[in-house]
Amino acid sequence: MSEINSPTKYSSAITLTSGGVHERWRLIKDRLARYGVVVGGLGVIVAIALIFFYLLYVVYPLFLPAKAESVNQYSVPESVAGKTVLLEMEEQNEVAARFTDTGQVVFFQVATGNIISTQPVKIPEGAHIVSFAQGSPINEGAVIFGLSDGKAVVVKHRYKVTYPDNVRLITPSLEYPLGEEPLRIDESGAALDKIAVKIGDNASTIVAKSADKIRLSHFEKEKSLFADEAAVTRTDSVLDYAATDVADILIDKDEHNLYLLSSTGQLGLFDISNQSAPALVNEQNVIEPGQKISSVSFLNGDTSLMIGDSSGLVSQWSKVRDKQNRYAMQKIRAFKVSDKAVAAINSEQRRKGFMTVDEGGMLGIYHSTSEREMIKARIDDSSPVAAALSPRANALLVETGDGKISYWKVDNEHPEVSLRSLWQEVWYESYPKPDYIWQSSSANSDFEPKYSLTPLVFGTLKAAFYAMLVGMPLALMGAIYTAYFMSPKMRQYVKPSIELMGALPTVILGFLAGLWLAPLIEEYLAGLFALFMLVPVIVMLFAYAWQYLPKTVQQRVPEGWESALLIPVILLGSWFAFTVSVPLEAFLFHGTLRDWFKTELGIGYDQRNALVVGIAMGFAVIPTIFSIAEDAIFSVPKHLTVGSLALGATPWQTMIKVVLLTASPGIFSAVMIGLGRAVGETMIVLMATGNTPVMDLSVFQGLRTLAANIAVEMPESEVDSTHYRVLFLAALVLFLFTFIFNTLAEIIRQRLREKYSSL
Repeated sequence: MSEINSPTKYSSAITLTSGGVHERWRLIKDRLARYGVVVGGLGVIVAIALIFFYLLYVVYPLFLPAKAESVNQYSVPESVAGKTVLLEMEEQNEVAARFTDTGQVVFFQVATGNIISTQPVKIPEGAHIVSFAQGSPINEGAVIFGLSDGKAVVVKHRYKVTYPDNVRLITPSLEYPLGEEPLRIDESGAALDKIAVKIGDNASTIVAKSADKIRLSHFEKEKSLFADEAAVTRTDSVLDYAATDVADILIDKDEHNLYLLSSTGQLGLFDISNQSAPALVNEQNVIEPGQKISSVSFLNGDTSLMIGDSSGLVSQWSKVRDKQNRYAMQKIRAFKVSDKAVAAINSEQRRKGFMTVDEGGMLGIYHSTSEREMIKARIDDSSPVAAALSPRANALLVETGDGKISYWKVDNEHPEVSLRSLWQEVWYESYPKPDYIWQSSSANSDFEPKYSLTPLVFGTLKAAFYAMLVGMPLALMGAIYTAYFMSPKMRQYVKPSIELMGALPTVILGFLAGLWLAPLIEEYLAGLFALFMLVPVIVMLFAYAWQYLPKTVQQRVPEGWESALLIPVILLGSWFAFTVSVPLEAFLFHGTLRDWFKTELGIGYDQRNALVVGIAMGFAVIPTIFSIAEDAIFSVPKHLTVGSLALGATPWQTMIKVVLLTASPGIFSAVMIGLGRAVGETMIVLMATGNTPVMDLSVFQGLRTLAANIAVEMPESEVDSTHYRVLFLAALVLFLFTFIFNTLAEIIRQRLREKYSSL
């Protein structure tokens, strides 16, 4: 009984019970912490995986093949109206037009072939149609009929859209932009064997071949301030050119260039900007010997000619300047579309794509810039008569020799992108040679998008290289001195101060770099180079002089604080370097250092360049590299350094042979994290480089990085457009770049840790 009621026994039981509760609670907390860490780690992995797959989801449609689906086939509408010389579709793919060789225009429904109306072109009595040509499809569908009496009739087919009872109704009609009265082109009345037309808002040009002569007629509207109607001024001229074998005539949309092609491949390029005196610019052959031109068409923008020959080859020719700064036609690329002759080439009206149909009824859709074959399908076994591609390039009509019209729907969203156009040199229109170009938009609707990611990746690596070149030595040397040589009291001030630099917003650094640092470096470029040479010399001279100062003076400086004396020395040396730079460069270079670089070395200078970015981004990555590297060096066990010193090694030998090797995994991690920061930096690059996507190793030239490009162009890109998806592709490249580098860095870090863990 006394044992049960003993206070000692009772307190022991309470202690045991209390200890068990605390033990269980500690185990619960350990478990929760362990599960929390696991869930957090898995959450990070899942988040990264989701980001990767979302980027892949947006980018994937860029590389999907195009599709073409046959919707319907029907007999040629109003076949008794004559043979088809042109098929056309309006933008909504509801109404099509069939122009015939008898001057009839048959409007019919695209989907069914049902006739809407048949309208005759006003051809004068006693004359018949000899030639026919289409103007620019974009310019409201102008066409021209060349007549047997030397006259021509220009017609436009228009489509008026109304909404009666909230239902779209498209009403086709014909108009005569140059008047209903036929235009006299050949005064002698000779038949117009070949003809071409371009109709503009204020000017129009007609070129025709008749009686072995090429005649040009230009019509200019001049509206007076007080006149109700514009007066038309006509200019006629005859080209000095042998016209015996002219098979095709083409005029560009600006009415500045005229192309005359023979069936054997001879191309004559004329400058017709001066209509009264057209000048022959160049004459050359554009197909292989033994072949014949079977079809020709302008690519969208009228800068390039797509020439199909009897061997099934379609070649792209563009006007470029040669070494003598003279214009000449240059073959940019070629497409082997068939083994049979190319019967028709139809260019897209809004992109640099085109459709071909060969004599065997094989259809192909291609994109010139990306050099992709998007679609290859057989329409019919019979030879095609005419083909039409809709303005939105999402439908097509093909009339075959058996009197049938096939209606196809096309799904071809992103033809502009291929691995070649993204990563290899591409020969763009009007460029003298293939090049890496990023230029995603323009004010001109005929613009050729240039989606090369190579200059962006180059700019990213260039910016990171110069940033690490500036920041890494300063950060690592500072970390070594702070962790190993600096007094503990001084370290308490220095380390937090440098780490506090990392809290400075990069937009502030970019703002200062673009508006203050860039003009300063431009003005004192020689001073910057003098700074790198003078400051080390001044520091060495100060250190040498310090040894000869009296001991009483040296002892007044607390141990480990000697480096603080270098601050005014460095500031004074920097001030002196910038002060003497202007008179020094005037004396040595007879002007500015920038001008000397340009005249003597051919190196240009942009105010916002890689040098500015390197300094600004170097300042941004210093805190990251310094903090991690300093912690790694400071965490080296003291017994290693003490043991090394006890064995007779000097502090520097201990630092190099023991401390740095032991801390090398942490130092390497610091460098790689700093590199990742430099690669992904946006605001500094955005504000301090000029954002010029050029590939130039010069430190005085600008650049554009992947991150900055995404920040600049994503707000103005159309959702789900090719431009939008290519920007996501740039983000995916940046993601993979950092992921691969970080993975390699971790592997190397683990191997370094295993190698030096025995120290």
